[in-house]
Amino acid sequence: MERPEEVGKKGRVDADEDVRILAFLCNWCSYAGADLAGVSRLQYPPNVLDVRVMCTGTISPYFVVKAFQEGMDGVLIAGCHIGDCHYLKGNYMTAKRFQVLREALRFLGLEEGRLRLEWVSAAEGEKYAEVVRSFTEQVKALGPSPLRRERSGVGMPGKDARLKSEGGGAGGMDPGAGVAG
Repeated sequence: MERPEEVGKKGRVDADEDVRILAFLCNWCSYAGADLAGVSRLQYPPNVLDVRVMCTGTISPYFVVKAFQEGMDGVLIAGCHIGDCHYLKGNYMTAKRFQVLREALRFLGLEEGRLRLEWVSAAEGEKYAEVVRSFTEQVKALGPSPLRRERSGVGMPGKDARLKSEGGGAGGMDPGAGVAG
């Protein structure tokens, strides 16, 4: 019988191969498509963090840029097919914002391939799984995000790492200052 620490090591991908992707999914179509892929037991990489939004039209470009700043290697935006938005024009707004986002990311020095827009309906579980597989491979080929590398080497920093880089804890004071040793 294998010990728990051995199982964990086998299941873990090396840090240089680990790809972090944030997916903004429309509640009505793409999230349901992702759910269908899951209940159908379709195989796709587990490195995607799903964020359920009511409509892709509500996604602020700020949150996409923030995702990259916080260590994501890629961002997937998936919504209803054009003409099928439950809020009528949400996916049209998303398509327009996507063009602006691509330019902004290029300005920040990020490759265009790190951002992807897809239309996935509730009945397209297989398409969702394929999109995740292909986007993961695409982002993996690009390597870790330059913003992720600049920020913390390879991994995503925790609160302690951020505090150290910002000059300590409360008010920038050294937590050990003034303590008798």
